[in-house]
Amino acid sequence: MKIRRTILLGTWLLTGVSAFAQRADVFGAYSYMHFSPTLANSNSRSFNGGGGGADLYFLKILGVKADFMAYPSTGFTFTTSGVGPAIPPGTYTAQGNLVTYLFGPILRIPLPLVKPFGEVLFGGSQTTAYDNLAKAINANGGSISFSSQHPFTLAAGGGVDVSVSHHVAIRVGEFDYVLTKFRNPLTNNSSQNNFRYVGGIVLKF
Repeated sequence: MKIRRTILLGTWLLTGVSAFAQRADVFGAYSYMHFSPTLANSNSRSFNGGGGGADLYFLKILGVKADFMAYPSTGFTFTTSGVGPAIPPGTYTAQGNLVTYLFGPILRIPLPLVKPFGEVLFGGSQTTAYDNLAKAINANGGSISFSSQHPFTLAAGGGVDVSVSHHVAIRVGEFDYVLTKFRNPLTNNSSQNNFRYVGGIVLKF
């Protein structure tokens, strides 16, 4: 329900400000996410996925952006010597997907052909990785549980669009630092520092 409320709120805000926009861009893109979990002895994960969104611009340089990305399930491992009776020693493998939904301001330099931009986006994310890891641990005699999470997520960075016609551009590269705040009972650190690349097609209206 939280993810639905966040998306509905973001969509409502975009709809409310669209009447004042001078230009709207709609984009579809491939995205790569390098996710760095805070679990000790757990490997980082590379997600390949994609999604899309929209940019609404005001005064030619300032706008707001809605960004939705989904990454199919990928595998990771977790090795432990044991944490009390709840987590038996061993190496555990699990699969997990990732979804992000972000909104925020975007600033661009409207050059004729090449348009650099910067952004700071806020919203949430969701993954099945921690739930599936808990199931793998419990199948080996453990006794831990994970509740579904939709933590605060931030993306900050920028990129470049290259125009190929009046209505079409190529997003050749968008590079973002992504902060996620997933919690787990195995560590007190609930901040994951991640990297994201996005590239695709932009339709200009």
